[in-house]
Amino acid sequence: MNLRGALKEHFGHEGFRPGQERVVEALLAGKSALAVFPTGGGKSICYQLPALLMEGLTLVISPLIALMKDQVEALKARGIAAARLDSTLSAAEVQGVFADMRAGRLKLLYIAPERLMNESFMERLGQTKIALLAIDEAHCISEWGHNFRPEYLRLAAVARRLKLHPVLALTATATPAVATDIRKAFDIKEVDHVQTPFRRANLALLVTPSAVDKRLEVLTRRLKQSGKGRLFPAVVYVTLQQTAEQVATHLAKQGVNARAYHAGLPDEVRAEVQEAFMRGTVDVMVATIAFGMGIDKADVRAVFHYNLPKTLENYQQETGRAGRDGLPAHCEMLACLDDLGVLRNFVYGDTPTALALKQLVDHLLRKGSEFDISRYDLAHTVDIRPLVLETVLTYLELEGVLQPLGAFYNGYQVHFTHGEERVLSGHKPERQQFLKRLFDSGKRGYRWLTLDMTVAMEATGDGRERIMKALLWMEEAGDITLKPSGLRHRYRLCENAGQRDPAVICKRMQALFAAREVADAKRLEEVVGLASDPGCLTRHLLRHFGEVMEEDCGTCSSCVEGLTVPRQLPKSPEPLITTEHVQQIQAVMAEGHAALRAPRQLARFLCGLSSPATTRARLSRHDAFGLLEGYPFQVVLEQTESQ
Repeated sequence: MNLRGALKEHFGHEGFRPGQERVVEALLAGKSALAVFPTGGGKSICYQLPALLMEGLTLVISPLIALMKDQVEALKARGIAAARLDSTLSAAEVQGVFADMRAGRLKLLYIAPERLMNESFMERLGQTKIALLAIDEAHCISEWGHNFRPEYLRLAAVARRLKLHPVLALTATATPAVATDIRKAFDIKEVDHVQTPFRRANLALLVTPSAVDKRLEVLTRRLKQSGKGRLFPAVVYVTLQQTAEQVATHLAKQGVNARAYHAGLPDEVRAEVQEAFMRGTVDVMVATIAFGMGIDKADVRAVFHYNLPKTLENYQQETGRAGRDGLPAHCEMLACLDDLGVLRNFVYGDTPTALALKQLVDHLLRKGSEFDISRYDLAHTVDIRPLVLETVLTYLELEGVLQPLGAFYNGYQVHFTHGEERVLSGHKPERQQFLKRLFDSGKRGYRWLTLDMTVAMEATGDGRERIMKALLWMEEAGDITLKPSGLRHRYRLCENAGQRDPAVICKRMQALFAAREVADAKRLEEVVGLASDPGCLTRHLLRHFGEVMEEDCGTCSSCVEGLTVPRQLPKSPEPLITTEHVQQIQAVMAEGHAALRAPRQLARFLCGLSSPATTRARLSRHDAFGLLEGYPFQVVLEQTESQ
């Protein structure tokens, strides 16, 4: 059967979309490939079809549980053996997936990137024939990217170590620099970089300058249009969770069928709201960027940016969720420069203090040649948010200070499915003695036995490898249920790292974070540049992604309005820090909180940005937390440094 026949048989499509066939052919020929398709461009077929035509399991890496769930359900509905492993599955469901893996019944398995740090999963993976590794959101691997995720950098190393080949990297947002990074990381030849045009001719890109006190009125007016001008189903993107709630509540009071969606809602509420939007029982979703990743709703008629997007990549990806059915769609940015304050605060607020970096580097260099750490505990010790700490550790890897050796769990909770005695009775005397020593080393609770792996190794006189094999064997046999705890990461100090000057390493880390600040601030300016451009907005956006468009689109705001000078975007007067503010800051300092000793820590606190130390000290409940939330972080930092 030819490829088009297979596509028709398995997915019901008459033909390939642009670029898909070329990617599939490369993979089937054993070549790794990079697919850069716009949002809604059909990236998933590029690995789903080869998965069915290759021998073995296709492993799909995705950071998005919603995407995994939707795609697995869609594949199962077509009779395709697919599964996912994520935090929402029960122990029995996880065991079912492992049993299918072991029996070779699965064709596609979706996992999050951090699953590759799980020792029990990696052990099982080593016993499975992997046909293809597909990596969604591959731009996360690039430091040049708008959404750099440290765990993605390790994917390339894991792929090399496990000899996973071919690799398919997929993204909807790759500038030329990001694409080069991805190809280099996975050894993808330039000829196997397949990119389709970013332009979606059915999308009208519109910018409406809207003062902060007027844009809710503008949005409401748009969404209350009816008849042919009806602009829903619609997604309204906002920056903050509280804005999502406020806007959704206002729209509902005005008779618009709107709901809020953000990461602060319980999982079951998010799932219910998303399902209602997909079914059409909710017309308007007011959401933070937590919504929409991997959501395939073809008839979205409008996407509004109530707040400025963080980057042009975000803007391109979010507007791309409109008009996937090919019919005209409305993409409008209600542009106001007041939004830059919050967005810049996010940029500057994540940078670790010089003291925190010094404490971290000193702590690691004192550890010896090989060591393990709890990132969670370390984040609280040095007051660096866990995701930022992971970035620091990744930078230390790239700078030749640390070498990662993998991860393990320090403890396991064990539940005996049919009772402990019955488990023991099923083994020979020698193995019974080993298992009894293992179980007796743990702390017994009403339902669970808690094992500390260090204590267990001492009690049994055996290494970690034998204990893990025994536990996994019993789990696969259905005798026990396992719950891991206490994730720890192993590292080795690189040669001569111990002799390097800690102060020099810290300065290098500070320089890297300063460069990130500059790059992230530049991305915000690029958004403002698009919003104010009197020229064709579509051409402007495509130019950012390295694509040349010969003629103006004729449908964007600039083309329709015929602008000759830059669009003026409203901005409220800069707020002033008053004498009363200064007195309140001094009063907080006089309280002597350890979590607020450094000027940057205090500035974060005043801007309403939490950190591990302020969370642990419960300072987010303090009256002064967020006192200067609407003020530029740099202005607040200058104030705290002058006290």
